[in-house]
Amino acid sequence: MEKSIPYKIYLEESEMPKAWYNVRSDMKNKPAPLINPGTLQPMTAEELAGVFCDELIAQELDDTTQYIPIPEEILGFYKMYRPSPLVRAYCLEEKLKTPAKIYYKFEGNNTSGSHKLNSAIAQAYYAKKQGLKGVTTETGAGQWGTALSMACAYLGLDCKVYMVKVSYEQKPFRREVMRTYGATVTPSPSDTTEIGRKILAEHPGTTGSLGCAISEAVEAELKLDGYKYVLGSVLNQVLLHQTVIGLETKAALDKYGIKADMIIGCAGGGSNLGGLVSPFVGEMLRGENNYQIIAVEPASCPSFTRGKFAYDFCDTGKVCPLAKMYTLGSNFIPSANHAGGLRYHGMSPILSQLYHDGLMEARSVEQTAVFEAATQFARVEGILPAPESSHAIRVAIDEAIKCRETGEEKTIVFGLTGTGYFDMVAYEKFNNGEMSDYIPTDEELQKSFDTLPKVDL
Repeated sequence: MEKSIPYKIYLEESEMPKAWYNVRSDMKNKPAPLINPGTLQPMTAEELAGVFCDELIAQELDDTTQYIPIPEEILGFYKMYRPSPLVRAYCLEEKLKTPAKIYYKFEGNNTSGSHKLNSAIAQAYYAKKQGLKGVTTETGAGQWGTALSMACAYLGLDCKVYMVKVSYEQKPFRREVMRTYGATVTPSPSDTTEIGRKILAEHPGTTGSLGCAISEAVEAELKLDGYKYVLGSVLNQVLLHQTVIGLETKAALDKYGIKADMIIGCAGGGSNLGGLVSPFVGEMLRGENNYQIIAVEPASCPSFTRGKFAYDFCDTGKVCPLAKMYTLGSNFIPSANHAGGLRYHGMSPILSQLYHDGLMEARSVEQTAVFEAATQFARVEGILPAPESSHAIRVAIDEAIKCRETGEEKTIVFGLTGTGYFDMVAYEKFNNGEMSDYIPTDEELQKSFDTLPKVDL
């Protein structure tokens, strides 16, 4: 163990980021704009105002401002749990007998249990500032819904959450945390919205998807006076807020003169991965440095590795704008045996463009292998990781083993996005030998690809 580098690298409060980093400002190829499905023209601020808060729209559309100041009220909230530690995984390194140095940025040290709180408090703050009564949203595994309900309780806002039905049933305790914070939680698809009833009619017995839940949350927002819709991933604004993760990670590494070779993150909609890697990608875009960046996604919902880079609806009900992204098709619903989050059919337009331009690579992993890695990590590092985070752990372990075989002393950094203490049904299935893997066939994916909108821009 190097005497000069502590086991956990903490930043001082004064070293916490005071502004979010907008990676789009350094991208030569900007992410394609959201477009109106009716006119096939880029969405204007006026059109987006029907759904989102005004200041969040400005952030969503801003492709040029490099740093956007974080309001003092949000910084004050961040100080309850930030800066978060960058941890050297010495015990995991020893277990693997690897010459690699492994670090993880731990985002689970707050009541919501994940990185989602970084954007939840920002979006709730702007809703409160605009004088709204409340917000509507969707949640997959429940981390975003938990974070948003906590932020809304703090600011005195109402919160209505549409939770993917399979998660609503498998993760009752996360659902109850939301309710404890005052949120209303509805399993999606539901019979409380027109879109929900339509999806149920077309897909009887469906276990739901984030695309379904988004449709219901947007419909509910449009019918409620004084409410706006907020989203926990995918959008430019969400990745912007999450850059506190990457900015802190880079500051901690720089503080001790550590150079990362490889940065790994799990990928569902892209918020945590984008937040972690954006400052490092910025260096690559400016020609200052080079890194190997790996997005890790579930084999059961492989939007990067098997999806199409095309314009698609952001939701199953097809009421939201079209986004150009890597997508499996808006009506794709992951297998019910998929245990964690990372259930979205598409991927962040920012990350999609970076991937398309060759600045990132992507890998898909099967969930039994993911839980094997989660168990191994928990037994030596003392943290029970969320299933989502464990996708990154899987590849970090794989890369560390490669270093053992080749003798390379690479420095690996991965995002530990949250804890898995509300995911015990999944862990129980794994421990009982009841967990199985499911990989969609090419024929299944093609049926979904066939429904992609015809857009020629």
